[in-house]
Amino acid sequence: MEYLGFFGAVLIGISLGLIGGGGSILTVPLLTYVFGIDPFLATGYSLIIVGIAAAVGGFGSLRVGNVDLSAVLGFGIPSTISVFLTRKFLVPKIPDTLWVIEGVFTLEKGPFLLLLFALLMAIASYKMIWGRPPKGAVKSSPVLLAIQGFAVGLITGVVGAGGGFIIVPALVVLSGLEMKKAVGSSLMIIAINSSIGALGDLTNEDLQLDGTFLLIIVALAVLGMGIGKQLSQRISGAKLKPIFGYFIIVASFGIVTAEIIKLTS
Repeated sequence: MEYLGFFGAVLIGISLGLIGGGGSILTVPLLTYVFGIDPFLATGYSLIIVGIAAAVGGFGSLRVGNVDLSAVLGFGIPSTISVFLTRKFLVPKIPDTLWVIEGVFTLEKGPFLLLLFALLMAIASYKMIWGRPPKGAVKSSPVLLAIQGFAVGLITGVVGAGGGFIIVPALVVLSGLEMKKAVGSSLMIIAINSSIGALGDLTNEDLQLDGTFLLIIVALAVLGMGIGKQLSQRISGAKLKPIFGYFIIVASFGIVTAEIIKLTS
């Protein structure tokens, strides 16, 4: 089972390298169901794994001129503030038990985060399969970009997702970036968000991280990032998005099914 998990870690990096997102969608379910890590802890691991892999890809894109720093700052600063506040203050305040119906089920923090993540995965799959790629900038709106950045930071903080599937279309539509620059800029924003979110976790005494395990998964994700970058030069990301979309649909359905069985058993 661990070998499947290690392959999944490589796939996380490949997804980030190819389409500038999707890696975090895979990370939390991988850590929870394959490696058996508590869902709350898995969101913390996810921020570190995805953050480092995205940083490697982002700086690689920066070297070849595929990062728009003004867009990174305009989107990234509100997003960074949001993700830090969420991980530092909001997530720790979520009670361990959220909802109890006597004799029926008890909804705890871990399953709640997983079900919320499954909803996010469903949205991501829709955008990857049926969402039309933007043809160009509709309008340049720093205010809308900042608002969306803050919202993505909230998502990142709560469920440990980088939000690349939201960031890339936002940068294309609201900032007028072409796809390669949007992907590179997305990686930089994901790296910043995830790093700040992880920093919030490091100040949380309840979160005990396994450094050796993290090092292995991060190394595999970075390897996948390199593979994804190479593949992106040969394969159209537009063709790969539906494949990842269908994979995410299956994964999200699996999460919901597993959690409903647990809640009702």
